[in-house]
Amino acid sequence: MTYPYDLNELAQLIKQWGQSLGFQQVGICDTDLSHEEPRLQAWLDKQYHGEMAWMARHGMLRTRPHELLPGTLRVISVRMNYLPAKAAFANTLKNPHLGYVSRYALGRDYHKLLRQRLKKLGDMIQAYCGKLQFRPFVDSAPIMERPLAAKAGLGWVGKHSLILNRSAGSWFFLGELLIDLPLPLDNPVKEACGKCVACMTICPTGAIVEPYTVDARRCISYLTIELEGVIPEALRPLIGNRIYGCDDCQLICPWNRFSQLTDEVDFSPRAALHAPELLDLFGWDEDKFLRITEGSSIRRIGHLRWLRNIAVALGNAPYEDHIVLALRSRLGENNVLDEHIQWAIAQQLSRREQSALDILPAQKKRLIRAIEKGLPRDG
Repeated sequence: MTYPYDLNELAQLIKQWGQSLGFQQVGICDTDLSHEEPRLQAWLDKQYHGEMAWMARHGMLRTRPHELLPGTLRVISVRMNYLPAKAAFANTLKNPHLGYVSRYALGRDYHKLLRQRLKKLGDMIQAYCGKLQFRPFVDSAPIMERPLAAKAGLGWVGKHSLILNRSAGSWFFLGELLIDLPLPLDNPVKEACGKCVACMTICPTGAIVEPYTVDARRCISYLTIELEGVIPEALRPLIGNRIYGCDDCQLICPWNRFSQLTDEVDFSPRAALHAPELLDLFGWDEDKFLRITEGSSIRRIGHLRWLRNIAVALGNAPYEDHIVLALRSRLGENNVLDEHIQWAIAQQLSRREQSALDILPAQKKRLIRAIEKGLPRDG
């Protein structure tokens, strides 16, 4: 089939238009992901998807983007930076009284923003071509966005399963635009993780069970976002103060020393979610939760799961009387929440008892030293 325009020139224009819309990189690939099907099936067979039933329900459809939009010949893959300035990773994670929210969720929900930009890109291509069939996707359908991004040359799949880019690390969102034009293809880049296993070693729950393979059932992002019911008790202490998602595998990655800050105002952190006090968050009623998380990806987990996650974090905090009082104040609201609150209270009380036991030997040592020095016993 011949076209009244040069496909190579159009591909270059698409990349220019994409950058003008705020995407840091645009790549093009075909729709063939058949090489991913054995890996995906093995992952599903091991039940690594946990309670995400749609993963198994959609099956191999995830590897066949052309079935999502019949006639699709190419996938335009894009990435957009989201790392905010003054992300305060260490200060928040090291303070057990604060709640850590994954950095991607601090601002506006990225799904809508990226989808709108991709729709504009599709409209621009359609206006140039006169006729075009396209459909944008942003983590909103059964599509394997990371293998597609790798095929399109945006980076390689790291051992933590995220896309890594030599000049931008991994702090970016991905999106796809399916189109029915045979545009020229971009070349994949060479994998550059080498022997590094830092992401596997740092994972608090050991969720990266082998290179490039994550057992979602152990992943803190899954436990705090996707899992609707009870968080396994053995994993609760490992969650620390992470109340929505986890960034540890990205924080440790050497390639993220090249990460770039976002210039999207919508991704700026909301003050109420940036290094917030756990006790303050635990005091929110549902109306306040919905008001503060309006337009945020956090809102979709609902108030109950929000409180469940915070209860676990409070259970992991150092003992304080007012933490126990706050936890007890919410008992009886929901059975699932109660289970996590009761666990958190038990953790707090156990910590108090241990502190008391630690004090006794110290008091004894002070008394002996005082006697040896000939000082009064109350000295």
